[in-house]
Amino acid sequence: MNFALILFVVLVVSFAMWLLDMLWLKKQRVAAADEALAQFDARNAGRSGTDAPALAAERSAMAGRLTQRPWYLEYTASFFPVILVVFVLRSFLVEPFRIPSGSMIPTLQIGDLILVNKYQYGIRLPVIHKKIVELGSPARGDVMVFRFPHNPSQDYIKRVVGLPGDRVEYADRRLSINGEPVPEQPMPRYFEEERVQYYAQFLERLGSAEHRIILSEGPGVPPMRAFVHTHPQACRYSASGVACTVPAGHYFVMGDNRDNSEDSRFWGFVPDENIVGRAFFIWMNFGNIGRIGGFQ
Repeated sequence: MNFALILFVVLVVSFAMWLLDMLWLKKQRVAAADEALAQFDARNAGRSGTDAPALAAERSAMAGRLTQRPWYLEYTASFFPVILVVFVLRSFLVEPFRIPSGSMIPTLQIGDLILVNKYQYGIRLPVIHKKIVELGSPARGDVMVFRFPHNPSQDYIKRVVGLPGDRVEYADRRLSINGEPVPEQPMPRYFEEERVQYYAQFLERLGSAEHRIILSEGPGVPPMRAFVHTHPQACRYSASGVACTVPAGHYFVMGDNRDNSEDSRFWGFVPDENIVGRAFFIWMNFGNIGRIGGFQ
């Protein structure tokens, strides 16, 4: 479901009805109310005294009833300001997402509700996703939400590992960028409650960001090219792993749960036009209410 498109259509419909009401329908209601109130005043011109409070209340109720928006405007034009605020916030500032899988464990857990910065990598038009203002680019180590290249209706979240032009190698479960091994420091084993399983855990440093990664205990399985790949000629697969040169305008991404993540090692690269934004804050997890805060 393309929620951005649905929200845009709702915005357009509510704006059209709001504009129609402001320019025409409201004036008709007011004119009809004025005429009816004038007739009411003429009929009750001789009544006064003790009847005055009751007449005033009746007149006020009649005015409210005649100038009130009909039901179809209440469910369209009345919601336009709210829908406009939601649309602007969601399209240009921050957007909420829910983490559906464990590919970013231990950084992000299944069920985490996160916020994504929509403007850090440039301002893009909603629905068509065209960048109109350049503000910045993804950096190594950023946690990025993007539209999956092979199914743009599906949102993915991974960590940026390789920038355009980088040579990324993942061999024998060790990551190297441009011939330099990425620094990592062993940490205590990580226990995943969902699978009731222990993992080897490391503190990895990509650029200025330090984050935890986990590896299944044992030799692991080297990545293999998926049936559909964005740039099959840019990657070389072997028994030990994969080595790729990141094309211009694209990014190499990986999950922090290295042995349980379908990412650039398998299906290729993320084009700049598919970027949604940078994830930066966990605001709720219904399975762990206290899980709130920023992350790297």
